[in-house]
Amino acid sequence: MAESKRYLSLEDLQRHNKPGDLWISIQSKVYDVSEWSKHHPGGEAPLLSLAGQDVTDAFVAYHPGSAWQYLDKFFTGYYLSDYAASEVSKDYRKLVAEISKMGLFEKKGHCVLYTFSFMIILFALSVYGVLCSDSFWVHLLSGALMGLFWIQSGWMGHDSGHYQIMSTPRFNRFAQVLTGNCLAGISIEWWKWNHNAHHIACNSLDFDPDLQHMPFFAVSSKLFNSLKSCFYDRKMNFDSASRFLVSYQHWTFYPVMCLARLNLFAQSFLLLSSKRKVANRGQEILGILAFWIWFPLLVSCLPNLGERVMFVVVSFSVTGIQHVQFCLNHFSATVYVGPPCSNDWFGKQTVGTLNIDSSSWMDWFHGGLQFQIEHHLFPRLPRCHLRKIAPFVKELCKKHKLPYNSASFWKANALTVETLRSAALLARDHSKPVPKNLVWEAVNTHG
Repeated sequence: MAESKRYLSLEDLQRHNKPGDLWISIQSKVYDVSEWSKHHPGGEAPLLSLAGQDVTDAFVAYHPGSAWQYLDKFFTGYYLSDYAASEVSKDYRKLVAEISKMGLFEKKGHCVLYTFSFMIILFALSVYGVLCSDSFWVHLLSGALMGLFWIQSGWMGHDSGHYQIMSTPRFNRFAQVLTGNCLAGISIEWWKWNHNAHHIACNSLDFDPDLQHMPFFAVSSKLFNSLKSCFYDRKMNFDSASRFLVSYQHWTFYPVMCLARLNLFAQSFLLLSSKRKVANRGQEILGILAFWIWFPLLVSCLPNLGERVMFVVVSFSVTGIQHVQFCLNHFSATVYVGPPCSNDWFGKQTVGTLNIDSSSWMDWFHGGLQFQIEHHLFPRLPRCHLRKIAPFVKELCKKHKLPYNSASFWKANALTVETLRSAALLARDHSKPVPKNLVWEAVNTHG
């Protein structure tokens, strides 16, 4: 006689939502991933963000079909009694299945080869300009080429963190450490920890680390309530200093982006020197050390201090274009407070994201981020296929009356600055502790 199924209500499931007691549901089956969360390749943060919920859509988005076979060992024996998939979720899962049948998740195309070739050319030209020319202008151009090199390296690090760009996992890991740690000085493990949390909690002010830039930036006045960052586990204080900086953020946005790379260096150092569990910590540290050997050595080959400073500033500033690109996709989109809701996975990913309208010949420049909606819905999909599936996503959004927001690169910049300006003006209303002066009055007058 067949054993009868045991059922658990969603309310009961939601009680298992903390470290050491972390349950999730996938297609109505309930799994205990309390111990597995410590070894989860995507980190613990995504599981904690969605703990106590049905996570079918997120699971489908991030895992290949081969991952399903490993779920049974975590099965609690319970089924979710009130499990129900929305119509948009059903259509989303069908689209994932169709893309999988087309083999697009496995077809990498020639994008990796082209990008690595472009990177080699940019790096070689930059180094050649430094070592083989005495011209100030050639050195200036070399700094710009180094910045472009780091941008392309960033796209490769981003891609290799989302899916396997190389033939084997070992080679893929090599590509990650090479493009992230060795060539750019940024810990790929820090990036994956941060970026996975961003994808799961897209545009949540207290769960998405990509919107937590206090005291420099606040994209919403909700941050003026000194929210607690559930990612960093600390309070984002909106004090007098924060009020002052945020009040000018629409003016300081681009200058700060020119130096944003310094923050990535700092975050990498803080993670690797912390007590937090970091996979492959030794590889990560060696990769970072490699960067801090070759880059200062290259800069030291320039003839004087002025040109060395110029080279660093120019290379960082050009790379700042990429930091701006990261912001354009989300700063002006809808934000919310609280944990992500997996039952509204498709909707949350679309309303919190902005695509950039661009021609195919500019794909090298945007690195796939121009199809941010598609990338968030299908993070495992190689970027060379994002343009191909965009019409299907647009049609799905239209069918379910969900936004499919897109703007030109210049319009997206304007929207981002306007979002920052709106929050800045609200911050000024709250900034009475900051003494006013002539500069304050001048900026306040002209907005």
